[in-house]
Amino acid sequence: MTEIGRAKELLDTPTLWVDLDILDANIALLMGNFRAAGVNWRPHTKGIKIPAIAHKMINAGAIGVTCAKVGEAEVMAAAGVTDILIANQVVGPQKYARLAALQRHADVKIAVDNTATLDELSAAALEIDVEIPVLVELNVGMNRAGVAPGSAAVALAGKVHEQDGLRLAGLMAWEGHTLSVEDAEERAEAIKHSIGQLAGSVESCREAGLPVGIVSCGGSGTMNVTMHQPEVTEIQAGGAIFGDATYQMWGVPTDPALFGQVVVTSRPAPDRIVTDAGFKTLPGAERQPLPVALENVVNISPSAEHGVITLSAPNESVEVGDVLDFIVGYGDATVFLHDALYGVRKGVVETVWSISGRGKLR
Repeated sequence: MTEIGRAKELLDTPTLWVDLDILDANIALLMGNFRAAGVNWRPHTKGIKIPAIAHKMINAGAIGVTCAKVGEAEVMAAAGVTDILIANQVVGPQKYARLAALQRHADVKIAVDNTATLDELSAAALEIDVEIPVLVELNVGMNRAGVAPGSAAVALAGKVHEQDGLRLAGLMAWEGHTLSVEDAEERAEAIKHSIGQLAGSVESCREAGLPVGIVSCGGSGTMNVTMHQPEVTEIQAGGAIFGDATYQMWGVPTDPALFGQVVVTSRPAPDRIVTDAGFKTLPGAERQPLPVALENVVNISPSAEHGVITLSAPNESVEVGDVLDFIVGYGDATVFLHDALYGVRKGVVETVWSISGRGKLR
């Protein structure tokens, strides 16, 4: 592409870009931490969407990736990723057929939390002579999807194990509710309690003679505790590689790597700066993007196409046409809005990645 070799500041705006040196260092840091803890890394790509970055993580030592939808898994498999977990329920005859067909190209596991889909999943697998690996998802306090820990989880795991065309691969859970606990020590105890329910269910399944090879959990905001808990075999944290403002708030050990570059379009008042990036580009519903090297910011108010920055003191140095950078507020809510991510090293565009996982809602 013509942008490769161009100085970052010369890119048209608004632009989503990643600092490749920081990204590489973040990936190496996370992989080192997981190795030291004795767990595998299966990074979630729902907020990453780019197979090239998935391969970066796999080359660093990740065993595969986690996806949210069959469509995302298809994108990753088409790009040569061969070990995939869809950490979600897959429901509907079209999806059963696609999932079964995907087994010919990659080892694609799914989550189940009830028996309603087992017969149809089995039929789709048997029709083309493949096997679908299944993880039983537990509700350990998130109160979203998941079967209750203990006897209910064991019963469901047994049903999966008995079903032709399906293979019980393990158990999984997501302890995301603990992120709302503000005190760090209390949050750590809440995480341990949740993962304790998962570990207890693993033990009960094994006592019942059921094979549990994979025990999957742990997001970017909880991984520092989750990776050290008994029975856990793999961590799903993915968004931490970008170190966005949300993960900084949660205390992840990575540095900010994902940025939005914008241009100043108006200076209607000394205490107000208007840019060309609204919530269609740099959303702030979860967490506001953080301006880099701009002082006295008290508020950022995005509309559809404008970002309005309010200052606590007059600023006469920022002019119309100036380029500003923002640390992305939350990568999961931002990356999918863009067509491309610009990889920048030492201020120069080194690569341009198509965000090929965007729009894969099915």
